[in-house]
Amino acid sequence: MNIKDMIPHTLLRKAREYSRKLWVRVVFMGLLAFVALGLTQLFEPLVPKEVATRLSGSAADRLLQIIADAMLAVTIFSITIMVTVYRSSSAQFTPRAHRLIIQDRTTQNTLAVFIGAYVYALVAIIMRELGVYVDERSFVLFLTTVLVLAIIVIFLIRWVLHLQSFGSLIDTTRQIETVTTSLFNERLKTPCMGGHPLTSDPPDDARPLRAEKSGYLQHIYPEALQEHAENHGVDVYLTRRIGDFVFAEEPLLYIARRGTPKGEETEDRTVEEAICSAVKLGDLRTFDQDPRFGLRVLGEVASKALSPGVNDPGTAIDVITRVGRILSYYRDETKPNGEVGLPNLHIAPIDAQALVEDGFGPLARDGAGVVEVQVTLQEVLTGLMRHPDPGLVVAVREAAENHLRRAFEEVPFGPDRAMIWRAAREDVRGAVATPD
Repeated sequence: MNIKDMIPHTLLRKAREYSRKLWVRVVFMGLLAFVALGLTQLFEPLVPKEVATRLSGSAADRLLQIIADAMLAVTIFSITIMVTVYRSSSAQFTPRAHRLIIQDRTTQNTLAVFIGAYVYALVAIIMRELGVYVDERSFVLFLTTVLVLAIIVIFLIRWVLHLQSFGSLIDTTRQIETVTTSLFNERLKTPCMGGHPLTSDPPDDARPLRAEKSGYLQHIYPEALQEHAENHGVDVYLTRRIGDFVFAEEPLLYIARRGTPKGEETEDRTVEEAICSAVKLGDLRTFDQDPRFGLRVLGEVASKALSPGVNDPGTAIDVITRVGRILSYYRDETKPNGEVGLPNLHIAPIDAQALVEDGFGPLARDGAGVVEVQVTLQEVLTGLMRHPDPGLVVAVREAAENHLRRAFEEVPFGPDRAMIWRAAREDVRGAVATPD
């Protein structure tokens, strides 16, 4: 991205993206090990001689050797556990959940600390062999090594406690719900990412900017888009939503020059390159800026649990309540929520009907014949129909009617159908034929 794009909000978004990568944390802790050793060199001469000579270098050598030996074994053991959990989660739940588990902060921080401590011990041993730390002046090195050992013990305890639930079904669904809720609230806190809601087609004079490659719309940098649009005097119309798949040469977004007469085109390649640099395409959907993807992953977990080989309706019921909890935060993005912060941007709002389908659609179809699942589904949908937003209520009611009809076709036993019927709201029952 051009250096002009490096405005604070964009830098913050990029920093958040990279902070989720394991190698970034490992590199950071490795650099911190070098910084710690450098600081010991600065502070060692400041220690009074009578204090500095109380401990010899051999005391620090023993601790450094313990760290070097232990951290290599512990790191290999932790990586083995991590890979095992990643593979089992892909097989048992859904491969999409595996990508979220990879970003688990506790796991990444623990591995980074272990590797950082290993680097610290190796470099310190090398410096001792080179004579940088002499026996008579190793007091600060000894204290720093003790501090590193204390940090290792703390993270080792956290890691052991974390392993009690790491990779379990409940922990995985809880992680997905937490991340999705956070993304959902972040999006609704700044409706349409700070731009105008795009509820109609772009203007007739708007010029399409076509995708250079096929892929999912993974991320946009709205502040950088606004900066480019303002600098070049254009309005940007993003008709695609985060998570949509775009084929090469398909319109990715539209731009309309402000003040340009209708029909006049501007052959400004610089504008296109600047605008497209703030839009990121990739081969996979990601959780970033895409709460719909989180709902879909929850639905996939429930569908997998309802498969004949697993037969776990309890997980599907748990997912239904989690999806209902997430959707309860919904607000209509087309309604004004204060002043528009990015006036040159026009962004398509989140569709309530798509959210309901992503969250409930797969599990409702796969669990159409499971009475407990259908009862809970109707109860949660009934609760969501009391939501203050009319658009969500309409989408939920339509879904409740469709799922009730499907359940009646799949459940043959009369008393079971009656249970599902009683769980549905009265107006939903009125739109569906009475069960036998």
